[in-house]
Amino acid sequence: MPMALAATKDIHHIDKHAKKFIENSVLFFLATQSEDGFYDVSPRGGDAGFVKVLDDQYIAFPDSPGNNRLDTLTNLLSNPNVGMLFIVPGIQDVVRLKGVASIHVDDSLREQCLDGKHKPKLVIKIKITSLMFHCPKALIISKVWKNSTYIDRDFLPSLLTIIEDQQIEKEQIS
Repeated sequence: MPMALAATKDIHHIDKHAKKFIENSVLFFLATQSEDGFYDVSPRGGDAGFVKVLDDQYIAFPDSPGNNRLDTLTNLLSNPNVGMLFIVPGIQDVVRLKGVASIHVDDSLREQCLDGKHKPKLVIKIKITSLMFHCPKALIISKVWKNSTYIDRDFLPSLLTIIEDQQIEKEQIS
């Protein structure tokens, strides 16, 4: 059984501590679910403040251009429930939240949620249903914030080479 404090730490709004944490986050992971029940996790990053805390119930962020697969957006159209995990480099805590997403194209929200210096094509807005500071154990054990644990990429080819190799393998299998 969880300790009493762990069992009750879930809140249903953005408090002052979570607000500061989210506003200083440069990276979060967004979990969505497809229409056929498969889960997807997408990393999202930007300068501190790229996620806007609109009030104690809502956050919003720009949908930055990526690979144009549109997995997240497609998933949100059929199932708007999301999970998010916010990271602040050097801080061994995370903020975890659940919410309901909506996609917006109105100018006022797009102006408020700039993608760097550019107005994004759309903004994803999340209504918070559950929020908690999460146990830092995984970050502590992984030593992810310690330079001594950083790995030189020499053991792995470039992302382009990996994808090209996978496509060749895929063609050989089929």
